[in-house]
Amino acid sequence: MISLTAPAPPISRKAHRLAVGALFFLLGLCFASWASRIPSVQQRMGISEAQLGLVLLALPLGQLLSLPATGWLVAKEGSRKVVLWGVVLYAAALVAAGWASNLYQLIPCLVLFGVGGNLTNISVNTQAVGVERLYKHKPIMASFHGLWSLAGFVAAAVGSFMIGHAVPPGVHFLLIALLMGAGLAVSAGYTVREDAGVDPNQPIFVKPDKQLLGLGAIAFCALICEGAMFDWSGVYFKKVIQADKNWVGAGYVAFMSTMALGRFGADKLAERLGARRVIQLSGLLTATGLLIAVLLPVLSTALFGFLLVGFGTSAVVPLVYSAAGRSKHMSAGMALTSVSTIGFLGFLLGPPIIGLVAGATNLRVSFALIAVMGLCVSAVASRVRV
Repeated sequence: MISLTAPAPPISRKAHRLAVGALFFLLGLCFASWASRIPSVQQRMGISEAQLGLVLLALPLGQLLSLPATGWLVAKEGSRKVVLWGVVLYAAALVAAGWASNLYQLIPCLVLFGVGGNLTNISVNTQAVGVERLYKHKPIMASFHGLWSLAGFVAAAVGSFMIGHAVPPGVHFLLIALLMGAGLAVSAGYTVREDAGVDPNQPIFVKPDKQLLGLGAIAFCALICEGAMFDWSGVYFKKVIQADKNWVGAGYVAFMSTMALGRFGADKLAERLGARRVIQLSGLLTATGLLIAVLLPVLSTALFGFLLVGFGTSAVVPLVYSAAGRSKHMSAGMALTSVSTIGFLGFLLGPPIIGLVAGATNLRVSFALIAVMGLCVSAVASRVRV
């Protein structure tokens, strides 16, 4: 019997890129939406800063607990399936956290939110590696991360609007989840069905080689710098720069703006100069920006320094993830898990270490030590194949 059904037309690499880019944007929107309403959740529950700090540990706990299984799951089931289910879990946990009425409900919601965040992080970056292979390894990873950063600005604006109109977090998060569902429905059919170019005989898990450990070390140092800027930039501007209350958040905005902008230009720069050279320059730029803010602690120079730090940190993690995804030692999912696990420890440990050092000395000394991490990024990159 002759089939009259025409074969489905092949999906273009541009369609794959748009679909995966949309997922990066939606995931950034989800995470930043939660961050924008943390003060609202704290106020509604009437909890102290100390209690809030303990509650917020539930999110990285969920990420940490799920790290060992995520790479295995991506290697076994494929990044496409994991990212689709991960988005559903991420959105559901966000909504549940928004409607939680006490700490006993909120904590497990945030643990699941962390699990969903980790599942989507590894799987969507594995998808991005697959799309990059379709472009013959032309650098495009940073542009995906740029969309994640851009979503943070959109989420902050939406969050401010929701707060201004007294919209409860649960309703706000439900609207975000519905948007994520619509975006997922449109994008799902255009994701990479198999991680393009993966050898089926490639081992699922082996001990990370020196190459992956080196990439992990770069990610560790870079994410210490990122974590410091996320958590301590406002405090630095308030206590060291002694900025007016209207300018306390300016350092964070400066950092985030140039990090997002830098990511959209990093791929072209890596194509022209090579990934290793870009990472080396990025580390030097990060260190320079931090030292300017430390040695010249006035508003104008500190803002300029934080702008440089944003550019400096923008390209490192995307380029490291791209290099890890090309590993010939293990599957892309497992390689990304290995590198992101080491990097995540830097993101997790960096902010509290800064607090401890600042308590023993002062914040300027802490930020000077973070500048050393930028120099370490450059030093390690010179010894690792990227």
